[in-house]
Amino acid sequence: MATIDSISEQAQAAAFRRLVRHLQHRTDAQNVDLMGLAGFCRNCLGDWLGEAAGISKDEGREAVYGMPYAQWKADHQQPATPEQIAKMEASIARNPTDDALDEALDDSFPASDPPAMTEPR
Repeated sequence: MATIDSISEQAQAAAFRRLVRHLQHRTDAQNVDLMGLAGFCRNCLGDWLGEAAGISKDEGREAVYGMPYAQWKADHQQPATPEQIAKMEASIARNPTDDALDEALDDSFPASDPPAMTEPR
């Protein structure tokens, strides 16, 4: 059985790039909805990328969004409804703590996850 650690970093990186390009194309998928469903969003990916690459959060987010975050937000972000916010908050509450994530990612991700990963934006 394949595990994430048994797959080459080259293949993992290719899958990550495909995910990022998919999210860049699907501007209709709002961050609040991604957070409500999966507990992470484009900002999280950008923050994780910045942490892993040793670059700023802003640079990581720009790489994920394909443009400065402020521009993406102005062009594509819709106001969140109270229902979306409630779903997001319930989803985030299910995320593991930073300690649990650090333990799970210890071998594959050398830096600790930023608090922004589990806190609403």
